[in-house]
Amino acid sequence: MSKVTVAESAGFCFGVDRAVKMVYNELENNTKVATLGPIIHNQDVVNDMKEKGARVVESVDELMPDETVVIRSHGVGRSVYDRIREKGCRMLDATCPFVAKIHRIAAEKSEEGYMILIAGDVDHPEVQGIIGHCEQNCVVFRDNVELKHVFEKNGNFLKKKLAFVAQTTYNIIEWEECLKVIPKGNPDIVIFDTICSATDTRQSDAAELAKSSDVMLVVGGKHSSNTVKLYEVCSRYCKTYHIENSDELSSLMLPCAGKIGITAGASTPAYIIKEVQTTMTENVNLTANQDEEIDFAEALDQSFKKIHTGEKVKGIVVGIDNAEITVDLGTKHTGYVKLEDLTDDAAKKPSDLVAVGDEIDLIVIKVNDGEGTVALSKRKVDEQAGYDTVVKAKEEGTVLEGTVSRIVNKGVTLNYMGVRVFIPASQSGLPRGAELDQLNKQKVQFKIIEVDEGGKKRAVGSIKAVDAAKKEEARAAFWAGAEIGKTYVGKVKSLTSFGAFVDLGGIDGMVHISELSWKRIKHPNEVVSVGDTLEVYIKDLNAEENRISLGFKKAEDNPWEIFMSNYSIGDVVKATIVSITSFGAFAQIIDGVDGLIHISQLADKKVENVKDIVSVGDVVDVKIIDIDSDSKRISISMRALDEDAADDEEYDDED
Repeated sequence: MSKVTVAESAGFCFGVDRAVKMVYNELENNTKVATLGPIIHNQDVVNDMKEKGARVVESVDELMPDETVVIRSHGVGRSVYDRIREKGCRMLDATCPFVAKIHRIAAEKSEEGYMILIAGDVDHPEVQGIIGHCEQNCVVFRDNVELKHVFEKNGNFLKKKLAFVAQTTYNIIEWEECLKVIPKGNPDIVIFDTICSATDTRQSDAAELAKSSDVMLVVGGKHSSNTVKLYEVCSRYCKTYHIENSDELSSLMLPCAGKIGITAGASTPAYIIKEVQTTMTENVNLTANQDEEIDFAEALDQSFKKIHTGEKVKGIVVGIDNAEITVDLGTKHTGYVKLEDLTDDAAKKPSDLVAVGDEIDLIVIKVNDGEGTVALSKRKVDEQAGYDTVVKAKEEGTVLEGTVSRIVNKGVTLNYMGVRVFIPASQSGLPRGAELDQLNKQKVQFKIIEVDEGGKKRAVGSIKAVDAAKKEEARAAFWAGAEIGKTYVGKVKSLTSFGAFVDLGGIDGMVHISELSWKRIKHPNEVVSVGDTLEVYIKDLNAEENRISLGFKKAEDNPWEIFMSNYSIGDVVKATIVSITSFGAFAQIIDGVDGLIHISQLADKKVENVKDIVSVGDVVDVKIIDIDSDSKRISISMRALDEDAADDEEYDDED
């Protein structure tokens, strides 16, 4: 008997899933959408989008002014962004965050004078996009052989600063071979690990499955780079076929195989993988059945007489009353479905749900051969359909929606298509210790994290998982567009002694205490509180460590700049004594700017003790006698005012 197995990591990756959802969301909002090239290398998905109204354009020149253009996950070069802005079209950037990371590396290293060497297919749109961030200071090589040729042909390369990156879907095994060619120990050569972790996992899983299979089916677009790489990986271990969908299976001359493996590229939707799996399983079972001798008399007898409890059957509605319906099963039995087995909605009558002549799916509850009757349930079929949907949702990570019906011990419950879903308090998305009552009767989104396989049609859900996925998507979107100097509006999430953490929408950045105010403060709570909305800008980024440094102070609020714009040497101002030292007193001229009254400038006489002349809190008249703009120091004098007054009196006496 043959066995069909699907690789664990087959199908959509995060970047592709994000791009596809962006397009469908816009189409649902009746937006005029154009994708710059096919959004993914899967014709079935592209055709579905076209049917729903999306256009595929190959250049910016083809865009209409009122269209929203979606940049696909492969990304584009800098010039394309500029041309879209010039065109005036609204733009959604679905560039995969892993690809965007390569763009940043290419741009930064190019500016630093590095030659960028790219492992990949020069004609692939992702590689073309990377080239567009290198300022043409780059070379693309397909494999280790081409890399050797590059070094041999350009001997002076090794005297330059070199930065190596790889297309995100590059073959892991081939990359290992390329690394052997690159000289070791050269400080002017930097190598970046840019192959997507999902690609690594998908190729590794496919390889392991291929090693234990007789035949591998690789499902995905014929122009999909990562799917082709999967085909190459699997071909090393067993007979392998590359197909786009289940329709191609009938044309394949598949050998007799005990173990059949299925994997799929990052652009292949789950439903296409499922169709291939189902078709293969049915074909395997059909072949097995054809090899068995069939007892037609026994088959006829079973179809005519035998119905078993728990069996799924089809019936034609032949009678309806207020308490039940009668169905014809095509056997000698008469089937009955009571109202409570027809629906769990007490407000419905049988006539609201079915009509005479309807064919419906039913589950056998009880068989009475003596009376020739069968008790049936449609509700159990609906529950099974709901259960199947829940199982599929768990396998595919689908987000479901339902209304919380009850608060129970240590969690809440809801009913989803007849399946009881329990959401533990730890998965509620609420802070620890929060009251669960706030979720009662509320519509929530959740993921299925566990399914009861004991036939009780129960599952465990998680609101927290949905929140985490949204945050992860927000993080990816943030890193794809983050750059130093960019401004954001966020909420203060928490305070520490060294700064404030600000939620930028799924990802946190920190404003250091020195960036909160131009004047010295002892704690951030002197300036901000948790929940405050701040306009901040990025001062520094570290994607590898997921660290974001934010600035809050604005140049126009700099007290020193305000002082320099409004005061000059010779001005007489009022100042408040803020501290006293043995050599003088510091006085605040404006908030954040202090001047020093040296002990020699306190009076027109010798002063032994500063405290004999002034005290902290005194407001005194002073004259600005010196401004050192480089060191931001100001000298002020009370004595100068006394001398000025004396000069004025002397001048009056002369008159």
